[in-house]
Amino acid sequence: MALMHRMREAKKEADPIHENIRTIADLSKHAEHNISPQQRVIEKVTDFLGRPIFLFIILLVVTLWIAINILLTTLGLPNFDPPPFMWLVGVLSLGAVLQATMILITQNRQDATTERNRQLDLQISLLLDEKMSKLITMVDEMRLAHPTLKHSSDPQIEALKKTVDPHQSLETLNQLLEEEQK
Repeated sequence: MALMHRMREAKKEADPIHENIRTIADLSKHAEHNISPQQRVIEKVTDFLGRPIFLFIILLVVTLWIAINILLTTLGLPNFDPPPFMWLVGVLSLGAVLQATMILITQNRQDATTERNRQLDLQISLLLDEKMSKLITMVDEMRLAHPTLKHSSDPQIEALKKTVDPHQSLETLNQLLEEEQK
């Protein structure tokens, strides 16, 4: 039993897909661990605000507010917010300000997470480019060592041996975009 468990664990450790999934989960767990309790509450509230049930609750409250005030006026009783329902407008305006603020706070954290992930993607892409260039160089060296392939050449291989310079790529992209705007 213990041997089978160790074999399964060894297989998991040797599985790069499993390791990548574990790494992604660890990164996500680390990012979630650094969230303040206030941020967690705001994000839970924002999550609720984005659900259809919240729309129905608002519609129900507004309808009841108006109906109760009109009914009280009709019965000749004092109402708490006569038409044009200034208190209702004030409450809804305050709710809108609070809701917009919470959405912006949540969006700011999501933007920071997206930017961090974008930077990580760029770093991984540059590392992969270096590795691929190295592999192409090694395969080309093997080709040159092979007696029947020694004198053949491929211009694409020479170009692919070079790693991407991100600064040069960005400069070229900016130049092309500027030319298109003219």
